[in-house]
Amino acid sequence: MTNRLENPLKSLKEWWFNRQDNRREQEPLKESRDRLLVVATLIAAVTFQAGVSHPGGVWQESSGGQAIYASQAGPFYVFLVCNTLALSFSINLIISLTCGMPFFLEVMLATGSMAVTYGSAIFAVTPKSPDQFRWLLFTGSVPFLLRLLIQMGKCCNPMRK
Repeated sequence: MTNRLENPLKSLKEWWFNRQDNRREQEPLKESRDRLLVVATLIAAVTFQAGVSHPGGVWQESSGGQAIYASQAGPFYVFLVCNTLALSFSINLIISLTCGMPFFLEVMLATGSMAVTYGSAIFAVTPKSPDQFRWLLFTGSVPFLLRLLIQMGKCCNPMRK
């Protein structure tokens, strides 16, 4: 205590330089967070658009609005599964990166609404097969389940300090 009182300029100088060091350490983290958020948002936008307006378009008359690409069942469901995974991972990343930021509730509501819109668009244009749609719902939940398992592993790890 007396050491601080004897040399207040030295303690102020140490405090200032420690503060600057902390800022320098946090700036690269903020920049990489911002870059990841931009990339995740672009992936979400592209995959959402690809899911809502399917490649090849939609039959207008005979099939009742089904996707033209759905006539090739195998490739169509590979497209849907991969697109759904990409959208779900990007939504998960957006939620993770914006957690604790201002307007987080609005981000959650917007991404949740986007996911529901994507699901309803997929359901509207795919051939009516409840089993395949259930698989797509499961596929969409994989990133969130994976994140949950990772977080549970971090919390329950006995080797954690």
